[in-house]
Amino acid sequence: MTTYAIGDLQGCHDEFVALLEQLDFDPRRDHLWLAGDLVNRGPESLACLREVMALGESATTVLGNHDLHLLAVARGGARENRKDTLSTILAAPDRERLLDWLQSRPLLVRRCAGEQGDTVMTHAGLLPQWSVEQAAGLASEAGSRLTGERAGAFLERMYGNAPACWRDDLDGIDRLRMIINVFTRMRFIDAAGCLDFAAKEGLDSAPPGFAPWFQFPRDDDPWLLFGHWAALQGETPASRVRAEALDTGCVWGSRLTALDLGSGRRISVPSRQR
Repeated sequence: MTTYAIGDLQGCHDEFVALLEQLDFDPRRDHLWLAGDLVNRGPESLACLREVMALGESATTVLGNHDLHLLAVARGGARENRKDTLSTILAAPDRERLLDWLQSRPLLVRRCAGEQGDTVMTHAGLLPQWSVEQAAGLASEAGSRLTGERAGAFLERMYGNAPACWRDDLDGIDRLRMIINVFTRMRFIDAAGCLDFAAKEGLDSAPPGFAPWFQFPRDDDPWLLFGHWAALQGETPASRVRAEALDTGCVWGSRLTALDLGSGRRISVPSRQR
């Protein structure tokens, strides 16, 4: 069995199908890890959702910020943004089944490989101050709220940039929002692990005192897979951890990329987006 990790689809269904053909992907034999943001900004978000859901146990995906935005619009009273391309999902006859499936996706997936250590995938990355065990527990904690009886109320209050710094004694909505922001929105942090939410471009856009989260050391050594940051174009310069950037900007006209987790080989198809 070959496992491939793929970056943000964001509604780029034709490219996803082309990439699976390039990989000679067989769901009876192979497995996909998808780094979240299946939907939004691209032209075929509904087709992407249906395609990944139809793969069943052959595909594992984590939630990204655009996936959560879809859930917030559909079930948390949030408004669509001007650039959103979610209307086909919201009007689909199988809308509720798709949303139920998406809402049950985790924020973190983890594969233990003995002496080779953990392989961990989240949408945006892993805070250096969190061990893998702690991060897995926090992801489960927030995930249980996303799938609980009061999920709608949580989705209504999920948005926000505060708090920006993690503390173990955070509680309530502040704690949950911080967890969600780390896993789905993080790019630049400072040495204390505080997040900056303004800078979204390449490394040159780092605010004073901030750097990419992967340029800070960790006490453990997992293999970290993440999407979210298209401006990196699959690179993690000056990384001090084992990190693989998977989002290569398909929706922005670049390419869609798969990483073979066994060999480390990258396979890409060009974007068909303008």
